[in-house]
Parts: sequence; structure tokens; C-alpha cells
Amino acid sequence: MNIFGIGIDIIEIDRIEKAIKKNPRFLERNFTKGEVLYFKENNFKTESIAGNFAAKEAISKAIGTGIRGFKLKDIEILRDELGKPIVNTYNNLSKICIKYNIKEIKVSISHSENYAVANSLIINGN
Repeated sequence: MNIFGIGIDIIEIDRIEKAIKKNPRFLERNFTKGEVLYFKENNFKTESIAGNFAAKEAISKAIGTGIRGFKLKDIEILRDELGKPIVNTYNNLSKICIKYNIKEIKVSISHSENYAVANSLIINGN
């Protein structure tokens, strides 16, 4: 197993809050149904939404493409029973993962009062 890529992203939480207020479809356009359900179960906390958004951006940087060739909804970040982020891939991102023999995508998410930050580590089998 080798490290394929690493990525990091930081975002202002109020930027996400403004995007949600400005565009009622923001959540639907950028997050899977599973993620939106997770947000709903957690009272749509903006810091959680911003954390997931930052994690998706960090993953796109670790892949090395940015958001090219796949959509943000191709990345799903849920939580296990202890709150650890779990990454699922879909559609074009799944195809990219197969092409590069990616075995696992790990993320860590944190936030302060004003910012959400996430890093990602992508492991492949080469």
C-alpha cells in the first residue's frame, strides 16, 4: 500500500451558511441523500455541513484533479457509530478510484467558531 495523495481544505463557516440561504438547492446539489439525512439528524449544523464540504475539497486535491471529471455528489462522507468520517465514492469518482487502484480514502474534519478544516489521505495498492 502506498500514499497516492494528500489534501487539505479550510472554509469559512459563514460562507457555507450564506450559500445555503442564497440557494435553497445548495445541499441537494452538493451532498448525497445520506449526507443530507445526517445533517437533518444533527439539526443542520452549519459547521458540520462546512466540514463535509471542506472534506470533499480536500479529497479532490488529494486525487490531484480538483473537481474535474466528477461531481461533489460523487463523494459521500458519513459517520460511523463513534463519529469517525467514512468516505464512499460513486459514479465517475468510483471509476477514477478503480483506474488508480485506490483502496481507501481517509478524512479528518474539525472546526472552530469561524472555520471548518479537513484533510484527506488516499491510499492505493501500487
